Amino acid sequence: MQGTEALKAAFHTPDLAWKMYLEDMTEEELLRRPCEGANHIKWQIGHLMCSDHRMASLVFPDQIPDLPDGFQDRYTKESAKSDDPQAFDSKAEFIRISEEQRSALFAALDKATDSDLDKPTPEEWQFFGPTMGYVIAMIPNHWMMHAGQWAVIRRQLGREPLF
Repeated sequence: MQGTEALKAAFHTPDLAWKMYLEDMTEEELLRRPCEGANHIKWQIGHLMCSDHRMASLVFPDQIPDLPDGFQDRYTKESAKSDDPQAFDSKAEFIRISEEQRSALFAALDKATDSDLDKPTPEEWQFFGPTMGYVIAMIPNHWMMHAGQWAVIRRQLGREPLF
């Protein structure tokens, strides 16, 4: 397995997990917060997708499609406080956009070489690691960090653990 294939494989479990966690949840339940001061699932998903887009576009400029108009504006630090259901995208829209974005990222990885991923990370992104491959590797890890909160919300709602 080459580096690009290993990176794509790292997305398998996080992508499976987040979609399974959301599958039986209602739009209203996606606005539930795991505790006071924490962000609800809808905002977290939008945040994750905006982060994915920034990271993938950094590594693969001009290969990742733009997010829909206004998407990034709906998932800012300020919007995290909102509980207005109309302020956020639907579960179906999240899935559609994420599949489009992930498909583009995987197509870019299919064309990439290990030396592409070994390029140094720009200074402001160094906290992820020294190379562009580290930036891509952060994407699935970021999803799993947030998904832990969704497991808590599911338990609060009386659902059995999925894993």
